[in-house]
This record gives sequence, structure tokens and C-alpha cells, in this order.
Amino acid sequence: MDYRTEHDTMGEVKVPSDKYWGAQTQRSKDNFKIGSNLMPIEIIYAFAILKKAAAFANSECGVLDIEKAKLISKVCDEILTGSMNSEFPLVVWQTGSGTQSNMNVNEVIANKGHVMNGGKLDDEKKSLHPNDDVNKSQSSNDTFPTAMNIAAYKILMEKTIPKAEKLRNTLYEKSVKFMEVIKIGRTHFMDATPLTLGQEFSGYVSQLDHGLKTVRNSLEHLSELAIGGSAVGTGINVPPDYDKIVAKKISELTGIPFKTASNKFESLASNDAIVEASGALKTLAVSLMKIANDIRMLSSGPRSGIGEIYIPENEPGSSIMPGKVNPTQVEAITMVCAQVIGNDTAICIGGMSGHFELNVYKPMMIFNFLNSAGLIGDACESFNDNCVIGIEPNMESINRNVENSLMLVTALNTHIGYENAAKIAKKAHKENKTLRQAAIELGLLSDKEFSEKVDPKKMVGINIK
Repeated sequence: MDYRTEHDTMGEVKVPSDKYWGAQTQRSKDNFKIGSNLMPIEIIYAFAILKKAAAFANSECGVLDIEKAKLISKVCDEILTGSMNSEFPLVVWQTGSGTQSNMNVNEVIANKGHVMNGGKLDDEKKSLHPNDDVNKSQSSNDTFPTAMNIAAYKILMEKTIPKAEKLRNTLYEKSVKFMEVIKIGRTHFMDATPLTLGQEFSGYVSQLDHGLKTVRNSLEHLSELAIGGSAVGTGINVPPDYDKIVAKKISELTGIPFKTASNKFESLASNDAIVEASGALKTLAVSLMKIANDIRMLSSGPRSGIGEIYIPENEPGSSIMPGKVNPTQVEAITMVCAQVIGNDTAICIGGMSGHFELNVYKPMMIFNFLNSAGLIGDACESFNDNCVIGIEPNMESINRNVENSLMLVTALNTHIGYENAAKIAKKAHKENKTLRQAAIELGLLSDKEFSEKVDPKKMVGINIK
């Protein structure tokens, strides 16, 4: 491999001649050979948006030549096409401030800009300087948390929320369709009073409504950007009004209502916005776990389980048992939920470990957050398209379970009292008889009275024909 020589304040470093990164990127690449998790590309793209906005803000503030700002912008636009992804090789497990990834972006923009301007990578003097031009009015301490919030807000709006809403809407359609399908309820995994399958599904819809509301509520804090706080939040080396100008430009570039953080000390020293948004994702994961597990158990069988609903049969389920089909979409989404909850634990530890003027767990926190947000979005869509959309009731099983349930006796409480109703249930269970037979044999109700009082249609809280 051919190399060229780059330098930083610590001296000279050999860099692959075909790469645009510089000395600090190479040092990080050499010093942090930890795992294979690269800095998420969403962060790189967020940096490109930020660097473009910062260049024009600096120009507007009179501290950067407009031609340099345009050159920086041109490189950022190319980064955003995805054609330069290989120029960002650094792993997540680096400095906790994300400084090396900030410098990776700065160096790539500076070198690529110089080449775009007609220069060569091995020129001693270049059109752009990574610190003095690309990083002007900035510190890694305010750029990295800004990139975190941009990336987090975008993935929630573009992937997590729309895909979770898709699942929510399908569940709502099923709820309406199944509203008059009477089935037996279950509490403590034991028979309970009847409800409808639609009512059961309406609970799932409400869970997702509340979860999505929690996610949306977290966007407000994420919209506050740290940029302009500089090293510790005081704004050292930052021109007046730069923070407001750059936030406005980022908002214009993204179409998202970003604004400058109300307190820069908070936005550098903590990552509470990410902690809050991760907590919202955890809430959504908890709901999804409950919903998926219900569907797993309701569809169990096909002959020896509950079997009250059919789910699509997508692929063979066993390498040894012919004809077996498993609830694989349920298994996938519940594994995702477990991962999201684990990610949130790591994020919480990172969030609580910020010290003095800077939190230094930022790369880990945003890596886990983006992982969670992406996984939930993809899992919701897969679960929707390959499972929920095809759910249908198994009426034979549903009706059989309703007819066999002892808890229909609950309807008699207000007529013959709790203790007499319990006698009927116990006798029916012990002697393997129907509730009707037990009630008549105990002399507590006639056949006609039993039919009038014990009617599942009258026990579900809605009018059913």
C-alpha cells in the first residue's frame, strides 16, 4: 500500500495515499482497535449537516471566507450522498467525547475540499485547514452532542415513529374487525370473564398510542443543540449570535425545528435528552414485548395450545419435525425488545456518568440509541407485514373455550351471591360438568334462569347482536 505523510501537533503520521483522512484519524484508527462497531453513519451524516451549517454561519458572522464556506458545503453534500462512507473508519470505542470522529470529519472535508479546489493530497499547503476552517467556532465538546441530537431526532422521525405507527394502525384495524368476536379472558394465566378479541386488541393499540406519545414528547429536548457552547459551555472563541444562526441553518437543512440549547452547560455536561428518548424507546419495547408475547400464546398449537388466532405460516419451523411452523416474527421482535432494554441500561449508565463540564460516554450512548431506534422501527414493520396483518380468529377454538369456561359463573354473583356462584363453579369443575348442569343440580337456578343470566354477549360491556 502507498502512503503519504500527514502531520498534526504531535508530529508526522503515515496515511494511506488514497484516503482523505489525516493524522488524527490515523492515530485513532491505530490506537483503538477495539471491536468492529464503526461510528454509526447517521452520526457522520449529522456531522456533514452541522459542518455545512457551521461554515455558512461562520461566513455570516464574518469569521470565514465565503469561498471556503462554499467549498466545505460542497464536500458535505458529497458526504451526504453516501459515496464517501469508507472515509470514516473509526470505531465507537474511542475517546468518550467523540473528538476523533469530529476530527475525522474535519480532516476528510479539508482534504477533499482541497482536491475539489484543484490541489493534491500531498500538497504541503492546502485550501482548507481541518481545525482553523472546518472546525472554526467549534469544539468536539459541542459538535458531537449536536450531531447526536440531529441523528437521534432524524431516525425517530424517519424510521421509528412511522414504522411503529404502521403496526399500530394494523392493530387498530384488527381491533375494529374483531370487536364482536367473543372469547374468554385470562388473568394470572387462568380463565377469567369474557371479552372480545377486538377489545383485547384495542388494549394493544392504546399501549402503542401511549408509547408513541412518549417518543414524540422526547423530541422537544432533542431539538436543543449544544453547538455554540464550545469547550465547556461558555462559548469561548465563538462569535456573537453564532449559536442561534447555526441552529437556524441546521433547521433549514433538515426541515426539523432545531434551536440553540437554553443552557449550554447542560447540553455538554449531560446527555439527558438521549437518556429521555432512550427511555421512551424502552417504554415502546416493553409494550411491544407484551403484545408480541400475547400473540405468541394466543396462536400456540396448532392442536395442543391455546390456538385462538391464526398467524401466517412463513417458513418451516424445524429441521427435524416435519410440518412444524413457529411464530418467528414474534421471536424476532421480542429479541429486539430485549436488546433495546439492554441498550437503555448502557445509555443510563453513560448518562449518569458525566463529570463536571463534559459527559465522556457520548459515542457509546448514541451507538446504542441509534441501534435501538433502528431495530424497533424495522421490527415493527417486519412484525406488521409478516404477522399481524394476516391474523385471523380461530372461531372453533374460541367458541369451545368460551363454552367450557367456569368463569362465566361470575355473571351470577349479583343474582345468587358470590358463595353460591362459587359452589356452582367448584361442582362443575370437580365433577367435570357444565355450569348449567351444576346450577340445576344444586337447585340454585332453573334451565331458563341460567340461560337468561349467563349470556357471554351480555358480559363484555358492549352491545353485540
